[in-house]
Amino acid sequence: MTMLYNRSLLPKLINALLPGKVVVLYGPRQVGKTTLCKELIDTCPLRSKFINADELIYREALSSQSSQRLGEVLGNAELLIIDEAQRVPEIGLNLKIMVDMFPHAKIIATGSSSFDLANRISEPLTGRALTYILFPISYREISETLGKLVSRSQLERWLIWGGYPAIVSTDNPVLREQLLGNLVGSSLYRDILELDGIRRSDKIINLLRLLAFQIGSEVSIAELATNLAMHRQTIEKYLDLLEKSFVIFRVDGFSRNLRKEISKNSRYYFYDIGIRNSLIQNFNPLALRQDVGQLWENFLVVERRKANQYSGRMVNSYFWRTYDQKEIDCIEEFGGKLLGYEFKWTAGNIRKTVSNEFSLAYPESILQLINRDNFEDFIM
Repeated sequence: MTMLYNRSLLPKLINALLPGKVVVLYGPRQVGKTTLCKELIDTCPLRSKFINADELIYREALSSQSSQRLGEVLGNAELLIIDEAQRVPEIGLNLKIMVDMFPHAKIIATGSSSFDLANRISEPLTGRALTYILFPISYREISETLGKLVSRSQLERWLIWGGYPAIVSTDNPVLREQLLGNLVGSSLYRDILELDGIRRSDKIINLLRLLAFQIGSEVSIAELATNLAMHRQTIEKYLDLLEKSFVIFRVDGFSRNLRKEISKNSRYYFYDIGIRNSLIQNFNPLALRQDVGQLWENFLVVERRKANQYSGRMVNSYFWRTYDQKEIDCIEEFGGKLLGYEFKWTAGNIRKTVSNEFSLAYPESILQLINRDNFEDFIM
């Protein structure tokens, strides 16, 4: 039996069920959106109806723009959940009709491709949509389900295999590797490959493999284009689509007043470390790896991102580096303050030359070292 993990987003979705609003739930494929919605149905006292827009009968009705047919879809339900809503033509307009005609109904629409669903709903549902993103299972959710001692004792597992629900729930390493391979090989990119003009999945995977080896380093678009024998504009298009389909995300360099600060290039991180390790086919234990620092940095950056988003903490995130190789892994701009974090897997301190130069440039800032002793406070 698959263990059900406590998802941080569940109470927020319940509180967001308001008259005249549509809750839009984004997230990559197989991240648990359907499971979360069904758990919400079990938790919520409302009369509920769950439909999959992949089914033709519902897709036709939901795209009809007929209040009568839309009313038949809703029936006597107080809560309607439309899974894979991006499959429905003109879904935004039809959701607006439902909200206007049936103000008592609460509606949730889920989608695995933010670029597709957002384009379909943004204009018709202006002011009517509340948007949330479901990520792979976070360390906090693992800890709240298994307990702090167990989750901490298995830290190496999360650094190697990541947080996709099927992976987290599987104890067999061979099966985990196979499941991740299936994700990388097909379903993870399905939304991208369905777009017009995107036909080369091998190019996308090769691009991601190059990014997998550059975690913690600035990425040169020109260098990627040269290595892949592709146009710069194509690389930029693929990177944008990979971000919008929740495979990777970009962090820009922070610069406010120093000429020697690097701010033009960006760093890229993976929303899931297991996907990254599958791309480079390396599931070796940490003791046998040369990239532990990269894994640790990606883990902390993405877990902090999940924690900030789930808590509703609006933060601008950056990295900081100068041309003479002084750097800080994570900078957060929050509430008028500047917070800097340096990540270390092994024992150590922030270099004095780094802390002195950063503090001199930004005297109101606060710098902190994040290691295995205090990482839980940082990401939870």
